[in-house]
Amino acid sequence: MASQSQIYAGAFADPVFAAQSVFRDLMDGFARPGTIKRLEATSTPPAPLATAAGAVALTLCDHDTPVWLTPALSKSAVPQWIAFHTGAPLTTSKTDARFAFIEKGAAFPGFDQFSLGTQEYPDRSTTLVIEVEALSGGPALTAKGPGIKDVTEIAVKGLPDVFLEFWTANRAIFPRGVDLVLTASDKLICLPRTTRLSLKEA
Repeated sequence: MASQSQIYAGAFADPVFAAQSVFRDLMDGFARPGTIKRLEATSTPPAPLATAAGAVALTLCDHDTPVWLTPALSKSAVPQWIAFHTGAPLTTSKTDARFAFIEKGAAFPGFDQFSLGTQEYPDRSTTLVIEVEALSGGPALTAKGPGIKDVTEIAVKGLPDVFLEFWTANRAIFPRGVDLVLTASDKLICLPRTTRLSLKEA
């Protein structure tokens, strides 16, 4: 049973200013895929949801955005925390979710299990907020596409071996597909579906 302190505490100290700050960081992150952004405004959500993921939830989720949570998050105080602070409804259907939150170490669901949007309305897809071990120190991937001058490199630590396969399949159905926000502590990297990823050549 979640305590009242877990549910009511941990939101932004200055909700309007903080949400605007995080929103700017997210927009800049999606405009410049692969760039590590450190959030100035942070939150303290209930475990196992982490700081940056909580800040994203407080900024983007509202009563019009159904949210899907992993089993571990669903069994914690996170559902009540999100509902209290954002008004967002929770859904057990991945295809109904506008946002999905996956904590560090959770089983990695296939992207095609979520809403991929339609040709006419590609924006009706799910954005996945995935916590990883770190945003550096992992296998080197090269990223190309809109918002990236020539090529950039990301080295996220904690992604499963199937990640690149999942992402390549997601990229292939453009303009449909999911978008990702990868988080670690108070940092995040945004990966829109337009970004092409490949293993860095040795």
